[in-house]
Amino acid sequence: MKWMPGILAGMLALVPLGMAAEAPAAKTPVEAFGALPIFTHAHLSPDGNHLAAIQSYKGRPVVVIYNLQAPPGTVPAIVESPEWFVENIRWVKNNVLVLNVKSSQRAVDGNLRTWVRAIAVDADGKNGRILMNNEKTLDNNTYTASVIDILPNDPDHILMTLFRFHGVGSFNTAYGDQAFHLDVLSVDVKTGTSHVLREGREDTIEWFTDGNGAIVARLDRNDLSRKEKLFLYSGGDERLGGTFDSGGDRDSGVAGLSEDGKALIRQVKDKGFDMLVRDDLETGKETDLFIAPGYDVGGTIEDEWTGRVVGVTYDADKTEYRFLDPRREALQRGIEQAFPGKSAGIVSSNMAADKLVVYVNGPDVPPVFYLLDRTTHNMRPVALPYPTLVTVALGEMKQHDYVARDGLAIHAYLTLPPGKPAANLPLVVMPHGGPDARDKIGFDWWAQFLANRGYAVLQPNYRGSAGYGEAFTQAGLRQWGLKMQDDISDGVKKVVAEGIADPKRVCIVGASYGGYAALAGAAFTPDLYACAVAVAGVSDLPLMLRTEHRFSGEESKTSLFWATRIGSSDENWDQLVATSPARHVDKVRAPVLLIHGEGDTTVRIDQSEEVADALKSAGRKVEFIRIPGEDHYLNKTETRVRILTETERFLEQNIGK
Repeated sequence: MKWMPGILAGMLALVPLGMAAEAPAAKTPVEAFGALPIFTHAHLSPDGNHLAAIQSYKGRPVVVIYNLQAPPGTVPAIVESPEWFVENIRWVKNNVLVLNVKSSQRAVDGNLRTWVRAIAVDADGKNGRILMNNEKTLDNNTYTASVIDILPNDPDHILMTLFRFHGVGSFNTAYGDQAFHLDVLSVDVKTGTSHVLREGREDTIEWFTDGNGAIVARLDRNDLSRKEKLFLYSGGDERLGGTFDSGGDRDSGVAGLSEDGKALIRQVKDKGFDMLVRDDLETGKETDLFIAPGYDVGGTIEDEWTGRVVGVTYDADKTEYRFLDPRREALQRGIEQAFPGKSAGIVSSNMAADKLVVYVNGPDVPPVFYLLDRTTHNMRPVALPYPTLVTVALGEMKQHDYVARDGLAIHAYLTLPPGKPAANLPLVVMPHGGPDARDKIGFDWWAQFLANRGYAVLQPNYRGSAGYGEAFTQAGLRQWGLKMQDDISDGVKKVVAEGIADPKRVCIVGASYGGYAALAGAAFTPDLYACAVAVAGVSDLPLMLRTEHRFSGEESKTSLFWATRIGSSDENWDQLVATSPARHVDKVRAPVLLIHGEGDTTVRIDQSEEVADALKSAGRKVEFIRIPGEDHYLNKTETRVRILTETERFLEQNIGK
């Protein structure tokens, strides 16, 4: 692996709010929307002296490290690699930053897989080293970047997990899951070498610590029994802490240790919604901790330095942040009061919590990062992820809810092109991916680009979208191409009936599951759409399930999850075939644009290859664009700009400017 840390002159500096910008041209350049944001994943070092972020450089994500104690104008340290994409970063010591980097490469079995590695660098961006580099089984793991404890009182070590070989004979020929156990390793961050601290069992899937190096729990899962068992540790003793179902999307839900260290915090389904509960370590008593009225808890907020659970997030119409400690909650409320109508949350802090990075996001303005000094009470903007959009009028994004044909309430958002009346507009309906995800009010570079080009954009949270409770999830089970698709169609019909959209100028555009929905719209509601754009979309459901079984195992949690969402070949084969667009191209009348990354291991490119071949054989109008060196997540500016450019051209050809 080639890794190149170093210092580059003339690199990006922190961008002040209100920066001078050129007057926008009549047509905003596509790069203003499609370029990678120049500042994301902001993290402060434990002492608050350094700020690291992922930034865009030459169209690729790189790591930039700023010395906040250096004189103004000091060039930051840059860490880049031409072969790997940076996925995440985190400080583990004052002088050590850990990078998670990924690459799609062929494994020894010839299959394309995504490999993720942990790289440590010093605060000056130099001395890159792969963590756990002495482990012989490192290359048998696709993911080797799990840091479970940074050991704040140990200047040299952190704790990580790795699947290590525990079988008989050569690990190079052992492929059974039982031959590899998830062990806890102590890793020297200065050299990258490691040694085993505690061994897992054949079905161990996760470890939990107290933030100071003590292991408090271990989670095991048996795929055959579909059960998870939680084991608790105290004074060297081990005891069973609970047994949980693990079929579909059910599991223990353990998020981590409570801030006071006396309980485990779990995310569970209860009262129709995902909520947070507290399990006392000594008594085992479960106490309700937090429920978001009308919404699922989306995730937990962990203290950066201890890993302990301190709060939750959930998505209403925007992302909401709630903290369990009154002092943290009061700070959050104060930050929100400074930015009314926007989503504002703390994304990083130093260990003393007197320096904070705050991220602010709104529906019709580009996002901004602020640095808050709680000692001086000064908050100043430090970076604009989309600086060239500061002076550009963006589309107004508003709720546009409706009722589906069977009476189910659907939340949706409509972005209108700036400066145009909401009447007889060309419409792009853009269903989100997942499908266990959702859209919300906030800056969306893709939707804003389309609005900038004069299109109204409808983003429906169809049944099965995440965050709306168990009943809404259940309503979407095994409804790919059926009621889920009806929800999208009903949203289009409502916007048309209101006179906002021209019924003859509607195109469906989406990525991942949204790409499936685009193809399904073209195949199963051909009268509704004048064109369809599918980016990394699923086209053949039986093929998708076979692929998941091949790479994850038929009894794996991933395969069980998709069985609940889509179905299985044994139970509903006819439905899977009936709702696979690639098998019904004879019904397609609208032109179709397909775009897919050749390195995609989430939705493999054979999904687009199959439907492209079928459309061509049926004499349908189809374009297929392959993106070399790209996976599912649009890592390069070049990719995003290409997608926007090709989509704009395609829309102009089929539904007009």
